[in-house]
Formats: sequence, C-alpha cells, structure tokens
Amino acid sequence: MDHPNLIMAQRIAQVASKLELQRTGRSPGSVSVVLSDDILVVTLHENMTLAEKALAKTKAGAAQVQHFHKELFSNSSDPLRLEINRISGRLVREAATEIEPKSGSVVHAFTTGTMVQVFLLTDDTPSIDG
Repeated sequence: MDHPNLIMAQRIAQVASKLELQRTGRSPGSVSVVLSDDILVVTLHENMTLAEKALAKTKAGAAQVQHFHKELFSNSSDPLRLEINRISGRLVREAATEIEPKSGSVVHAFTTGTMVQVFLLTDDTPSIDG
C-alpha cells in the first residue's frame, strides 16, 4: 500500500472504530483496513459481546448473530459511507458485511461493483508443503 493509501486506511480505521462505538456503545478490539484500487475492506476484530459469543455457539444462534449484524450494518452504514467518501474522495457504490461468529470479527466490504472474497487468517503461520 503506498503512503497516501496507508494514511487513508488509517483514517478510515479510526472513523470506523469511532462510529462503531457510537452505534453500539462499544469499540472493536482493533480495526484493519485494506484499500486497493476500487475495494475497501474494513475488519472490526473482537467485535461481539459476551452474549453474542454465547449465542453463536449453536448453529441457530450463529445465524441469529449474523442476521443481527447484517441488519445493523444495512440500517446504519450511511455515516461510514459518507466518511469513506470524505476521506478517499470516492463514492461507495456497493457495501456488504459478514460476521465470523467463532472469531467475533465483522468484515465490511465497500466496492464499486467488484466481487470481493475475504479470508480471515489464524494467528499462526503453518508451513505450506509444495
């Protein structure tokens, strides 16, 4: 990531954390932002409450938590979209969110019509045998 994109990504991460606090009353553990061409991916790490983590232990509960976060994002992402536009100078054409109940990470993807595949990696780095 070049220097201007790095600065934009840092500013978007700060805004995403602040808006999450305003929206839900809690801040994520950390925020990662990847900005590349016409794709912006914001990952809110450790973003589930203890109640959500407990609920997500079952398949039905995990589905409820995922549905809740999708609806929350759908109904309250406009301030983040506006901030992305202000910081980057580009409009968000499409946005989607996904939560990984096991890790508690929430991923927001903002694109301009591109298919986005997001992979959340583990902390350890296993070797790849070729």
